[in-house]
Amino acid sequence: MKHNPWVILLLLAWPSNPAVAADSKRGEQIFRDCRACHSVIDETGRSVVRGGRTGPNLYGVIGRHAGSVPNFHYSTSMVAAGNSGLRWNEADFVVYVKDATAFLRDYLDDPEARGKMAYKLRDTQKARDVWAYLERVAIPAPD
Repeated sequence: MKHNPWVILLLLAWPSNPAVAADSKRGEQIFRDCRACHSVIDETGRSVVRGGRTGPNLYGVIGRHAGSVPNFHYSTSMVAAGNSGLRWNEADFVVYVKDATAFLRDYLDDPEARGKMAYKLRDTQKARDVWAYLERVAIPAPD
């Protein structure tokens, strides 16, 4: 059997774990665990996604300064991160939900920094899927 060297080269160069696009439907399923602490309540008080109140409301989280939901008691480190310019984007969100304290320690370059979120979503793809879901349900409507 003769092998085409170009096919072999292509197969060797092909990524073994190609990036999978984020999926908001999968994110919705995964977010069910997040609802134990988080809800999505719009500016009129309408519950977009019912959930707990232990964590901050995630309505408007996309692009929002970290630690800035009124009347929520964040850790000092989270407020400091927001004051240092942290605005939630997909990349930071994905790292944050893997380990909140580790993220804040790295972001603030402070080994004593602490986050309050105990839950850890260590799977990068699942975190990206949750972000995609939040992009669908937690963005304020344009004026």
